[in-house]
Amino acid sequence: MEALVSALPYAEITLSILLIVGVVLQQRGATLGGAFGGDNFASTFYKRRGAEKFLFNATIVIATLLILAAMANFLLGGS
Repeated sequence: MEALVSALPYAEITLSILLIVGVVLQQRGATLGGAFGGDNFASTFYKRRGAEKFLFNATIVIATLLILAAMANFLLGGS
């Protein structure tokens, strides 16, 4: 149990870095006009395919694992 508690902060750091990379890789075509609603492509629906779908699903899984690791770290009394 001690090994798990001592490894959780490192797991959280790794998962947070992976989550940041996953989110940044999904930001394509993000311009200043898109931030203010001027980007026409952002309002249309399109289907994710291939690597984009994999990256989207992987980002969701990584975010879920990060939340679970943070909750486990809190409940097990780690600092």
